[in-house]
Amino acid sequence: MDYDKKVVFITGGSSGIGLALAKEFAKRGAHLLLIARREQPLAEAKEQLRRLVKSSAQRIESVSLDVAKHEVVAKELSKWIKQLGVPDVVVNNAGFATPARFEEISYEDFRSVMDVNLGGTWNVLQAVVPEMKKRRSGQILNVSSVAGFVGVYGYTSYGASKSAVAHLSAALRSELKPHNVSVHVLFPPNTETPGFEEENKHKPAETHAIEAGDPILQPEQVARIAIKGLERGRFAIMAPYSSFIRFVNGVLPRLVHAVTDGSVRKAQKHQSKSA
Repeated sequence: MDYDKKVVFITGGSSGIGLALAKEFAKRGAHLLLIARREQPLAEAKEQLRRLVKSSAQRIESVSLDVAKHEVVAKELSKWIKQLGVPDVVVNNAGFATPARFEEISYEDFRSVMDVNLGGTWNVLQAVVPEMKKRRSGQILNVSSVAGFVGVYGYTSYGASKSAVAHLSAALRSELKPHNVSVHVLFPPNTETPGFEEENKHKPAETHAIEAGDPILQPEQVARIAIKGLERGRFAIMAPYSSFIRFVNGVLPRLVHAVTDGSVRKAQKHQSKSA
């Protein structure tokens, strides 16, 4: 995949994995729109990216935006699509966790995690998918988590939101494939980001004990793995490459296709009999 002069939108692009991905795309010649809530980190991120660009003609833009706000996302991204063009790549990376035991998580905290991690992904996709379908090209990378398919003590709300992101990605993949738009989902393990540092302040002791000894990746490592997965057309992208991911990439898409195709034939047969 040649990303030179391509347009890339990245949510949560001011730090962590989002910024590391932005750096990889910048070095490959892409135009970038960074999306995050806080303006100061966005400004600092843009300065870093300008030092990495392949060409002075590359545009590095940013917008302060809460992805959980559906109408605001639709309005703002519509403006940027007019300015930069329909994105060739969309990375839904914005998200956070509030680790705690289930009974210690308030409903408000649960809703906030779901609204950002799942709702934010949904809102961005609703703004860009119709345009990608019209153009008949594009890549979507939704960032889930290892906690999105493995239940981890202390991550009931976060795990639920990231599992939903993975399932959304799988379903959307089958819908967009006929329109030449590919969908990918990234399952990063613990990664040294500002968000991870904040999580560690609040994790239950049991969660710390479970994670003891687990490798912690750097954002740059995860970004390189993600880019390689996109270039190879992987649906599920994760390090290390496990038997679970082989199943997701190989067996699951065929199952989804078989079920969908079978349901369509069944509905057509029923409709024919009714007529």
